[in-house]
Amino acid sequence: MNKLEAFGHIAAMAIRGELVFPTSVNAALRVQLALDDPDCPIDKAISLVLAEPTLAARTVAISNSAMFARAGAPVVTNVRGAIMRIGYQNLFALAAAMVVRQFGSKLIDPALRVKAEKLWDHTIAVAALARLIARDVTGVNEDTALFAGIVHEVGGFYLLSRADEFPGLLEEDPENWHSASEEIITREVMRKLCIPEPVADAIEGLRDAFMSIPPDTLLDTLLLANLLTPVRSPLQEAERELPPHSESAIDLFIDAERLQVLLKQAHDNAAEMSAALLV
Repeated sequence: MNKLEAFGHIAAMAIRGELVFPTSVNAALRVQLALDDPDCPIDKAISLVLAEPTLAARTVAISNSAMFARAGAPVVTNVRGAIMRIGYQNLFALAAAMVVRQFGSKLIDPALRVKAEKLWDHTIAVAALARLIARDVTGVNEDTALFAGIVHEVGGFYLLSRADEFPGLLEEDPENWHSASEEIITREVMRKLCIPEPVADAIEGLRDAFMSIPPDTLLDTLLLANLLTPVRSPLQEAERELPPHSESAIDLFIDAERLQVLLKQAHDNAAEMSAALLV
């Protein structure tokens, strides 16, 4: 089976709903499905998190990170306190991060494992930067931007998880002729993971959209975070030719000094998030 056939086969399975997820993903999916209801009782959320020791440990750890714990705030030592501090939306994002990480956990090929780690580094860098851009530039919800950043490469992670079965699936593709299949796969994976429609629409728009002026949408937030992060994706396609004066247009909203501050803060936040998510 050549690369084009492999993409077609995986896309056809995705359309039929026959997505192959690691067994460990199912627990995180249960948490996501429950939290998708904003009226989910706090006690139910706590019991779901406690049923997954890894998720419980990560929830407490990330609640004590600088992203969520103000200077001088008491240390959180239990799941209830952690959920109260970070909120349902960030707990939903944390469960999604577990799903994303698990896609690369069973890879056998060492080269694919390296790609999965590099893709995770890119993902968490974009998520941290998207949150700050939302806060300081575009004005969209910071928690939504963080979540969108965490799941924006979920299609790539899913393809990586299948690459052991389809050698050559992720080889260089200068002509980018597998794009249509990849879009289908990403869309179906997001549907399976209950990604909210506004977030899914923004992620799907990343491939062809350009930033609006002024940038004020979730898509703009993701576009800026992907453009400005120094941590590149190992699955990065050839860069498109940007519209004239694109870089100078960005300077109107983020000057060089502010950009350096944002990049430093995003780097520190990403390191904290990665450490918490590895608990």
